[in-house]
Amino acid sequence: MLSKKQKKLPMASKEKALICARAALDKKAEDLQILDVRTVSSFSDYFIICSGHSTRHVQGIVQAIEESLRPQKIYPKGIEGLGTGQWVLMDYNDVVIHVFYAPIREFYDLESLWSEAKIVEVGEAK
Repeated sequence: MLSKKQKKLPMASKEKALICARAALDKKAEDLQILDVRTVSSFSDYFIICSGHSTRHVQGIVQAIEESLRPQKIYPKGIEGLGTGQWVLMDYNDVVIHVFYAPIREFYDLESLWSEAKIVEVGEAK
């Protein structure tokens, strides 16, 4: 049994969001935004919204995000829409990621729906 000192602390939600954002940007995700929804949502702390220029690009972004968290043994609660690559939702509980094919993102305009949320800069410290 591990002592309290030896137990690994869970990753902070902001740190997790920044890791995911950087992984998406490394795969050339477009128009990425991190929204701090803690004051306007009861089910998540951060939303990441980004776009890909094709359905295959969207799927590649999703794969990169998954791979960025796997070394820390952080796995999604669920992933929806990966097969079509039009709008993929990745649920990591405190971080929810929306990866859109660009024309689909324009149609749903999630940023307007969550306009009261604070925008977090990817370059912010942990």
